Amino acid sequence: MSPAFPRVRTATGGASPFAAFGLPGRPGSDAFWATARTPAAIPADDGGWLALFLWRGSAARIDFESWSPPVPLLRWAGTDCWYAEVRMPARLRVTYRIVTDGEPRADPFNPDGAGGDRSVAATPDAPAQPHWQAFGPDDVLPLPRTRIRWASERLGGRRTVRVHPVAGGGPVVVLLDGDDWLYLHPAMAAFDSAAARGEMPAATLVLLPAKDRQAEFGCRPELWEAVREELLPLVAESGIPADPDRLVVAGQSLGGLSALYAALEFPELVSRVACQSGAFWWTPDAVHRADPLGGPVGGALAARLRENPDLSGLRCAFDVGEHETRMLPHCALTETLTERAGATVRVSRSASDHDRAGWRHALLRDVAWALA
Repeated sequence: MSPAFPRVRTATGGASPFAAFGLPGRPGSDAFWATARTPAAIPADDGGWLALFLWRGSAARIDFESWSPPVPLLRWAGTDCWYAEVRMPARLRVTYRIVTDGEPRADPFNPDGAGGDRSVAATPDAPAQPHWQAFGPDDVLPLPRTRIRWASERLGGRRTVRVHPVAGGGPVVVLLDGDDWLYLHPAMAAFDSAAARGEMPAATLVLLPAKDRQAEFGCRPELWEAVREELLPLVAESGIPADPDRLVVAGQSLGGLSALYAALEFPELVSRVACQSGAFWWTPDAVHRADPLGGPVGGALAARLRENPDLSGLRCAFDVGEHETRMLPHCALTETLTERAGATVRVSRSASDHDRAGWRHALLRDVAWALA
């Protein structure tokens, strides 16, 4: 985790201290708020960026997703203008919230949202994500028309699984943590956009929500037995063309761990994987440790991979955020061992920390590669 360092200014009068960020006018005035857009960024002395965040109202803080501890906003000269100037490294895309009066909120001055209470910030040098549309907190994201009510005997409980044909439908792509890709980041629209530009082959998205991530995404067989014996037959009955013979599983963090586990233990089911920031530190007791990432490098899956399984039928794309310094050794070892076991492997690093906003471009690119 890279810390964010807010820079404190003292109100001294004169010209707006925020003019360097392209915000003219007296801070707190109507003219100032009329042109406010955040985050605004200027180059920092260390090669990174100095980013300005604003809030109008009462005391607040910024909560970043994984990259930094919370950053308090400072009040400017008794006005309703609260601000933070945050040092950010080069190449970073990060999700954040403004928390005020105990409630998380999206940044009203940032048009790039993630659900109703989150926003996405990107440094000017972060790679573009052309297929991910900017949706504000009040926008309604498009949802697939087809939904399956799945009452699983193996997993227990009921859940709603959405199914969407991309370019008419084809090989099944299971997106783990499906609700995040429905309600925080508009995966359906992004996949359709990539397909329309020839960057994504036909596929059938199956957006699978989790009810208990730790229980379902740990290295246990129940989830994948349920997918094979219960969910895929329901998808076949949905009326959408769906070919399960080239099943792709895409997952992030614990979902990435589960995706590779499925390829290891259910090779007749899962032959293609797109894994972003897989939680390869995982062992059965890791979550109970004070430092879950401090155990053996590569965790339980590295131990399994050292047993020399035959992964010659697997295509596996790995991606991890370049700012995830403690995750990188776990991921790098797993990548090496997977390729050594015979899999066709692709490895990349995203301009992010442990954050879905950074993973989402890799999701499209790596699913397309897995389907090639």
